[in-house]
Amino acid sequence: MRWKRFVASVLYALNGIRIAICHERNMRIHFVATIAVIVAAAIFRVSKMEWLVLLLTIGAVMSLEIVNSAIERTVDLVTDEYRPLAKEAKDLAAGAVLMFAFISVIIGISIFFPYMYVFFKNSLHFHK
Repeated sequence: MRWKRFVASVLYALNGIRIAICHERNMRIHFVATIAVIVAAAIFRVSKMEWLVLLLTIGAVMSLEIVNSAIERTVDLVTDEYRPLAKEAKDLAAGAVLMFAFISVIIGISIFFPYMYVFFKNSLHFHK
């Protein structure tokens, strides 16, 4: 019985991820960025620790986006008229996503810049 509940919980969670990807524009943007980061990490053969940092960062951004979407839907469910507190709740959740997305860009630059520098430096030397 516990196994069935666990499987059902996993299926509900996967459905939530599917809903986010299919219905949330920002989640699709994060998804495309995730694919680009994973491809770049594979091409540059980043270290194990860098992989872990990238995966943790990706997971955090996408998780925050899903929580943001859940908060927006909950607020919309509670009221369809304009209320300052409802707007603040939505803005706060969106701000959390934006803040971590910005930090993730800084993390990505700090990881990929040295690899890109060497790549372009070697490319320029190759053509001389």
